[in-house]
Amino acid sequence: MNRYLQNLERIEFVVTMACTGSCIHCSEGEHDRFAEHIDAEAAAEAVRKICAHYRIASLMTFGGESLLYPEVVCRIHREATDLGIPVRQLITNGYFSKDRERIRAVTLALRESGVNDLLLSADAFHQETIPLEPVLFFARCAADSGIPIRLQPAWLVSPEDRNPYNDRTREILRAFDPLGIPRNSGNVIFPMGNARKSLRDYFPETMEVSSPYDEDPEDLRTVSIGPNGDVLGGNLYETDILELIRAYSP
Repeated sequence: MNRYLQNLERIEFVVTMACTGSCIHCSEGEHDRFAEHIDAEAAAEAVRKICAHYRIASLMTFGGESLLYPEVVCRIHREATDLGIPVRQLITNGYFSKDRERIRAVTLALRESGVNDLLLSADAFHQETIPLEPVLFFARCAADSGIPIRLQPAWLVSPEDRNPYNDRTREILRAFDPLGIPRNSGNVIFPMGNARKSLRDYFPETMEVSSPYDEDPEDLRTVSIGPNGDVLGGNLYETDILELIRAYSP
């Protein structure tokens, strides 16, 4: 449909920029002003239309904290499951409620919707403002329900570096050991958003300020849809997603 997206294989939804944390490492900056979220049916329709023309290997939902709107997350993943997208990922900080029954219900809904790769952010930065107990309970519920779950810590400088933040992260990760949840290598914080201000002493002055998630605009492998419907220089509420794909030019 468009030579710049001939290798498209992934769909991402930033479900909302609203968040339950106030992390000093967040590349997006402050989240206090956000309450918007992607419309569930519009998102599902976009997935359907893209999959009709591309072989999509993976789909991800994240935020902000996407589980502030679990019904939206589940609707997207249910569509991805029905369409046979093999990898259906969710990134969450695990803190969307203190009510244990609500946590259990959301976890079961995630399992039923087909989430098969749950990445749980847990580290010194998240736990500075997010209580650990409800996150541990959510992780236990997810593991018990059979959802594949992995811990996704953020590291400062490198996973091996000995600094107070990394030391605290290692301590937090040990709290999950009784649950037997595997750990990812995680990600290394880059100097954007809050991190550029709050952690500047840990970054070389000459370090390039760019996101490691940026793609070649002339060979996009991922379509990323924002909480207000923005995508590929347009908006899926205003223009059909396939028309946006056809019209895209870097």
